[in-house]
Amino acid sequence: MAVANVHYAKTHLSRLLERAHAGEEIILAKRGKPYARIMPLARKEPRIPGRYAQKVPDSFFEPLPLEELEAWDA
Repeated sequence: MAVANVHYAKTHLSRLLERAHAGEEIILAKRGKPYARIMPLARKEPRIPGRYAQKVPDSFFEPLPLEELEAWDA
């Protein structure tokens, strides 16, 4: 785990971001004390339209019963 002071981070932010994107975790220090962390985001799987072929039942679009609607107003 690398440690960089704030002045270095301001000057070389692009480099630090590239290192974090490559998987490295970098600690930013202020006056020699750990202050923040730059780390890679978890990579997500690409979204695939229609991946979950479940359909919403027609009953979903029916109006709610009156007593349930009144419970929302309480």
